Amino acid sequence: MTGRLMLLDTASLYFRAYFGVPDSVKAPDGTPVNAVRGLLDFIDRLVTDHRPDRLVACMDADWRPQWRVDLIPTYKAHRVAEERQGGPDEEEVPDTLAPQVPVIEEVLDAIGIARVGVAGYEADDVIGTFTGRAAGPVDIVTGDRDLYQLVDDERGIRVLYPLKGVGTLQLTDEAVLREKYGVDGRGYADLALLRGDPSDGLPGVAGIGEKTAAKLLAEFGDLAGIMAAVDDPRARLTPSQRKRLTEARPYVAVAPKVVRVAGDVPLPDVDTTLPHAPRDPAALRELARRWGLGGSLERLLTTLTG
Repeated sequence: MTGRLMLLDTASLYFRAYFGVPDSVKAPDGTPVNAVRGLLDFIDRLVTDHRPDRLVACMDADWRPQWRVDLIPTYKAHRVAEERQGGPDEEEVPDTLAPQVPVIEEVLDAIGIARVGVAGYEADDVIGTFTGRAAGPVDIVTGDRDLYQLVDDERGIRVLYPLKGVGTLQLTDEAVLREKYGVDGRGYADLALLRGDPSDGLPGVAGIGEKTAAKLLAEFGDLAGIMAAVDDPRARLTPSQRKRLTEARPYVAVAPKVVRVAGDVPLPDVDTTLPHAPRDPAALRELARRWGLGGSLERLLTTLTG
């Protein structure tokens, strides 16, 4: 399947919508719908500005997969609201956002926008697998820098990173990554692994921040090259760096699988074509009436049918 594919990191976008649109935006019954309407406005702007041929709203069927936690127990641990046996832990989500997520899902389904989440995987993994399989250019829309690892100029894969709403997007290609971080897309996962990420509970290698990580990657090529240098007395590592990396071997051994997005998610067979008419007009009318979606939905439908 060719044409420009746009992949939405949906949770990242509706969180931004929730915090960016006042909670005074409510349904007729007084329920806040700021995240719902904000996300619809986001999608309208993205389709208007970037004209994708295909669009997928990628979902977190499991925001903290057990296979990642087994490797690094601190992974997203600080964001757990409630531990659950036999299923995904419950994520800490604002009280007035959680009820809006099912509404978002119903609205996307009624519009006919492909929505994909796969048990045991995060949206990042779904995005990584769709990207790996794409035959044409890909725009990944996310507020999560982890997905910079997928940027690939040769394949036309870029990340649209919202700086303010989605009206101001950083079009992230390899030139932007090299300027900001000193690495290309392939090197970004190694940089993130070494640097660590407190927001995801990734400790990183003690004493090695972003700039040092970038210098080490420039010197030794990749993570494997850096770890090989630890065992080479001739390699240009400071005694402190050598010590820190040696101590971090257990972390470095497992972290790549945690930090790198999966590329082998069993994706369902879905029609990713950008819809030009609602899939279920009757359901959409009822959702619009019940939740007071007003101009946000009307504008998006006008853009899709235009």
